[in-house]
Amino acid sequence: MPPETLPTIPPEITSLLERVAHALERIAPPESTPLDFTVADAFVWHPNGRRLAPVPRVNRVEMTLLRGIDRVRDILLENTTRFADGLPANNALLWGARGMGKSSLVKAAHETVNSSREDRTALKLIEIHREDIDSLPDLMTILRQDPHRFIIFCDDLSFDADDTSYKSLKAVLEGGIEGRPHNVIFYATSNRRHLLPRDMMENERSTAINPGEAVEEKVSLSDRFGLWLGFHRCSQDEYLAMVFGYLAHWGLDTDPEGTRAEALEWATTRGSRSGRTAWQFVQDYAGRAGRALT
Repeated sequence: MPPETLPTIPPEITSLLERVAHALERIAPPESTPLDFTVADAFVWHPNGRRLAPVPRVNRVEMTLLRGIDRVRDILLENTTRFADGLPANNALLWGARGMGKSSLVKAAHETVNSSREDRTALKLIEIHREDIDSLPDLMTILRQDPHRFIIFCDDLSFDADDTSYKSLKAVLEGGIEGRPHNVIFYATSNRRHLLPRDMMENERSTAINPGEAVEEKVSLSDRFGLWLGFHRCSQDEYLAMVFGYLAHWGLDTDPEGTRAEALEWATTRGSRSGRTAWQFVQDYAGRAGRALT
């Protein structure tokens, strides 16, 4: 068709097309930038844009301050050390009582292993939020070709009755066609040993044609973790050891008998003894003493 016979687009159509083009540009995902894993030893995964945000300073507790969990501490540290050395190691599920140092132990083990090496940032810690579990395959694809070794860490992992993303996690951990990358290990913490609520499993048992198989599918998620490390409520002596360990670490002078009574009263008013309760007491104690915990 000769140029002089081309139809003219009405101005209102042109304006509409321009608005559509601008709207598409706004909702398009941002261009991904090359990942530089040398800038930090810890990152947070953001699935929107497939972005790993570096964490300049990780909020963690020193390994020596974690009391009452000696056995699980040694097991996880050994497993992490083997993984950092390129040897076979297992995914780990840290489950049990609240406030007993599950997430603190993961972060402390990462720091302890790195600090013993010439390259103090060789082992990377990547936190993935519970609601982003479905994006694990994308994260694995990014990490698979990188020379570093990675701990993917999910804190407070559990699934509700209507949640089916646990099936994605099962496939990524062991069952996918590609398998778990050799340079990636998965650590998770949970208050539940099987990651699923009891009523969800009982409902599956009561409504399934074959109740045993239905429950087996739910339980098999936990089986993907080679290490099950249980954390249990601490005794009074262990709780007090945590309190005085924190106080000594921060150089806080105490009246032992008076502080003991205060610490026990603090735990009683909160209805639990745990590492978290001990740390909260120490924060209150330092605040009343006018001391900053820096």
